[in-house]
Amino acid sequence: MSSNEHTTHAVDLGRDPIGPLLCRLALPTITAQVVNLLYNIVDRIYIGRIPLEGKLALTGMGVTFPVITLISAFSALVGMGGAPRASIALGAGEKDRAERTLGTCATALWSLAAVLTVLFLLFQRDLLRLFGASADTLPYAMQYLSIYVLGTIFVMTALGLNGFITAQGSSAVAMKTVVIGAVLNVVLDPLFIFVLHMGVRGAAVATVLSQAVSAAWVLRFLTGKNTVLRLRRSTLRIDTKLLLPAVSLGASPFVMQSTESLLTVAFNISLQKYGGDLAVGAMTILTSVAQMIQLPLTGLAQGAQPILSYNFGAHRPDRMKQVVRCNIALAIVFAVSIWGVVQLAPHAVVHLFTSDEQLTEITVWALRIYMALGFTNAFQTGFQQSFVALGEAKISLFLALERKIFLLIPLIFILPRFFENKLFAVFLAEPVADVLAAATTTILFLIRFRKITKEM
Repeated sequence: MSSNEHTTHAVDLGRDPIGPLLCRLALPTITAQVVNLLYNIVDRIYIGRIPLEGKLALTGMGVTFPVITLISAFSALVGMGGAPRASIALGAGEKDRAERTLGTCATALWSLAAVLTVLFLLFQRDLLRLFGASADTLPYAMQYLSIYVLGTIFVMTALGLNGFITAQGSSAVAMKTVVIGAVLNVVLDPLFIFVLHMGVRGAAVATVLSQAVSAAWVLRFLTGKNTVLRLRRSTLRIDTKLLLPAVSLGASPFVMQSTESLLTVAFNISLQKYGGDLAVGAMTILTSVAQMIQLPLTGLAQGAQPILSYNFGAHRPDRMKQVVRCNIALAIVFAVSIWGVVQLAPHAVVHLFTSDEQLTEITVWALRIYMALGFTNAFQTGFQQSFVALGEAKISLFLALERKIFLLIPLIFILPRFFENKLFAVFLAEPVADVLAAATTTILFLIRFRKITKEM
């Protein structure tokens, strides 16, 4: 069976030249990640401009991030762990195993979605207080989250199964999944928020409807005639022999995303202590700006993943080396460019989210500190995601834990003890953790990758 039969009619992961192939697969995944920002950022932009209550509403929505992030994290646990396993199976010529992996992961995702929906509906008030909601911001957080949670199954279907479309080389189709939902969200947001006067609830309704359309698109493709990996009724059962390796590999992206919840709690506790609601509101904007660098880098890595995984399964070290070199080179160029824009024009960036003078002033000041070494994410994301593509579950998990759990969260509480300006110290924790984590990840990858390719 030719490698084309394992991928798509459009690309050959085992034979096409690496440079053009990476661009062809990465451009749609990068576009998808950039467009995916619209799901969160557009909501924040519109909510921040609600007359009279925009500032409080924006801060309240920021408090819901940990729960939203947890839903995405559980999607990654199954989907981002299963997709590379499917790619490796395709490279090894085991299409049946790849399809059974897809069926197992789909069933696991839907089961998790049902459980999470119930838990979040029951405990949302307590969780929001834990995540830093004040008496003033809690009502807005509740309005948004109580509706968003109802769409958990749509979010997890769209995010979790979209990776299996990319895994077979169909990154353009995977991009459309995100673009369709995001464009619909942009259109529906002002309609529900301002025209129908639903406020924060309107933003949540728009997001849920948009994710539902994205989920329908994913299912339509994976059950259609143009897919290589087909979602079949006969495979819709949990095979623990396939699920456990997928979850093991997915533990790394799961930890990276789920620890955002702990990170938000840590930041909100310290920021509320040293700067109040205004500082928490600034952090909401900083998180959005950070995603402007992080998500496209993740998209680039996702474009490289099926090529690296496929050729790893096919024992092609020459092609694997080319993928890694191209991926990191492009990541560096992108990360440095966006970092430069943020540092040179912070006011323009912040004004996307708020026109409030007080909030703008503190956010511009904090942004330059928080993003001081943001370009190092090129190494952290590129090499860490490459470990996932190679099935290196243990190292990937360690690196996911290192930056946030071992470095950033402790630094948020430790650094204020050594600086007179406590608020400055809290924001400084981010660049310190960035450079230390990037250095560790780069060294570990170069050592391990050299060993893997030599053993082939």
